[in-house]
Amino acid sequence: MAPSTVVKDLAITGYLDEISVRPGGRLALKSSATGEGEVAAELVAIGSADANPDGPGVAIVPVEGGDLGTFPARRQEIALGSYGVVPTGDVLQGATVAISFNMQPWLLRDTPSALIAVGGGFTIAATRSEVRCDAGGTEPSGCALPFEMKRRVWYRVTLTLGTSVGRAMLSVVPLGRGEAATAETAWTAPPPPVDAPLCIAAAERDGRMRDHFNGRIEDVRVRRLTSLEDAHGSCLAFWDFSRGIETQAIVDAGPQALNGRFVNFPMRAVRGSRWDGTEHRWIHKPDHYAAVHFHEDDIGNAGWGTDLEVPIPDGCPSGIYGVRLSHAGTSDVIPFYVLPPRGKRTADVVFLASTFTYQAYANHARGNLDAAMRERIEAWGTPEGPDSHPQYGFSTYNFHPDGSGTAYSSRLRPVLTMRPGFLTFAGEGYVSGLRHFPADSHLTEFFRRKGIAFDVVTDEDLHREGADLIAGYPALVTSSHPEYHTRQTLDALKAYTETGGHLAYLGGNGFYWRIATSPLAPGILEVRRAEGGIRAWATEAGENYHALDGEYGGLWRRNGRPPQELVGVGFSSQGLFEGSYYRRTEASYHPAVAWVFDGVDEEKIGDYGFSGGGAAGFELDRADHELGTPDNAVILARSEAHSDSFVVVPEELLSHLRTVTGEPPRDLVRAEMVLMPTPGGGQVFSTGSITFCGSLPWNDFDNGVARILQNVLARFTAGA
Repeated sequence: MAPSTVVKDLAITGYLDEISVRPGGRLALKSSATGEGEVAAELVAIGSADANPDGPGVAIVPVEGGDLGTFPARRQEIALGSYGVVPTGDVLQGATVAISFNMQPWLLRDTPSALIAVGGGFTIAATRSEVRCDAGGTEPSGCALPFEMKRRVWYRVTLTLGTSVGRAMLSVVPLGRGEAATAETAWTAPPPPVDAPLCIAAAERDGRMRDHFNGRIEDVRVRRLTSLEDAHGSCLAFWDFSRGIETQAIVDAGPQALNGRFVNFPMRAVRGSRWDGTEHRWIHKPDHYAAVHFHEDDIGNAGWGTDLEVPIPDGCPSGIYGVRLSHAGTSDVIPFYVLPPRGKRTADVVFLASTFTYQAYANHARGNLDAAMRERIEAWGTPEGPDSHPQYGFSTYNFHPDGSGTAYSSRLRPVLTMRPGFLTFAGEGYVSGLRHFPADSHLTEFFRRKGIAFDVVTDEDLHREGADLIAGYPALVTSSHPEYHTRQTLDALKAYTETGGHLAYLGGNGFYWRIATSPLAPGILEVRRAEGGIRAWATEAGENYHALDGEYGGLWRRNGRPPQELVGVGFSSQGLFEGSYYRRTEASYHPAVAWVFDGVDEEKIGDYGFSGGGAAGFELDRADHELGTPDNAVILARSEAHSDSFVVVPEELLSHLRTVTGEPPRDLVRAEMVLMPTPGGGQVFSTGSITFCGSLPWNDFDNGVARILQNVLARFTAGA
């Protein structure tokens, strides 16, 4: 979002401090509303989240006794843009001092981008054509240096203030290539005030951080000199970004320990000016990764004040809930999950909500808000999204304005894509165009319609609590797209299947990307899109290791844990948001597995559905014994008749003609439905398709796809 962009706030929106809670717990609601008056709040249960009038419809029901009262409306601002802030003590006082730093611009404009700012007006800034220092006060009160920087080239910038002699000198030295430039001027302004905070990559004006720099900065120093010509001097402060890379702390290695912090999660563990390719893991040579990459649209914790404490009643059933806010004729529903009581299960089936994936896609602006999408949003009354409201920050599928990919996503802000009814695609005809949170309600509404009791846990809960959270459940069911996982979530699922648990993987492109989280950064996830895979953007060379945990990012397949090892199938092909059908294999008729299809008489299984128009579509997974599909896995059905929009994913290709398996590329365009036993006596059932769950509601949940899932869950929970 460019600084000049004017956007309109949502009439009412908000977020919660946690995405899940147990009965008897509390959530903190943070909201923002335009206009005056009162905001009414109530607890609601969320059933179907598909607004399609041809489909199940949206079902949002008030919880008995869930009236939360009202509170005064107020506007709370989202302040996008990352920066650093540190105290200065008295280090900028004295006869002659020098402020120096290295910087690498990724985006420069005709308007100034602040590099270093102290107090209310002292700023070192850069434009396309000059670097300058402005100090306020009477003229001349600054120093300008005509200089055209190049994108992604490192420079050392030094400002030397000789206040005792009324002179200042500004220099820019390219690190590696190009000619240095120096400007000297009279200086009548006083030095910055004592103990004024120093801001890095932005400047404070009128109580707001502005003029954000898009690029990298490292090695911010202040030295005391004996004269303007002194090239060395003594160190007063050295803010060394190679320290504490896994945190948002700024460490001063100088004598006064003037430590500070970064705001809004700039990207750390990125190459600095000293990186030479000899080391790719930042923990081994942190001085090669002493840079921080700032962006004008970074967002961490929005930091809104709490408007309401939301109590969750004792005895509240596990499920999917929301806080509905109503104000001046508008409303917003903020979803959350209620887990069963700690150490207990209240159903035989547990649904694992893919909240890490929801968060990775949080506020994904797709650029598809065309006339057809606007018309459908209007006709169905669905929520507005990030293409209309960029002020709430974007997803890890978006680029920053400087062209770099977004590596962090926060849930501590309004997440517009995680709303009942939210449309990802306009769809055609009866197709709903849903993904992620609203799309997964096709599954949970299936549970309700079929009378299948279920508990809910989230990825974040599983990461934090491990295998004990899901132990003892006869059946665990995934969402339509469980794409993003940590080592801890995969370990927990592996332990579950190895100790007799039954897992139903009901999606596609699952268990694909490795992510990092940290207790030092609650509500934040990090993804490095390293080397392979279908990627929204590519990680820079040497930057494949996460800052938050120091571990290698990218595909789980490239981390030695392909999805086939866990669920028998893995990502193979992607196409447009369209679906086809499955056809049974000969092996599926064997008496040992034929029960899956009891009561199913469809020759083309799932040749219908509200997601893409068919049960096998959009993103497809296949079995592969060399990648971990066990020999005793049975391929029950295989999709066919996919359009030419489907392509093989990059990790399957060695060249444009040759695949890893040796099969023709077109043959890898398939979803495979698999059933496999696990060593602990359980079984795994996988559908290999994102759009499978979208077929469940067809014909009022009376169809072959729904029957298959009923059969699987009945067998998985038999004897429980």
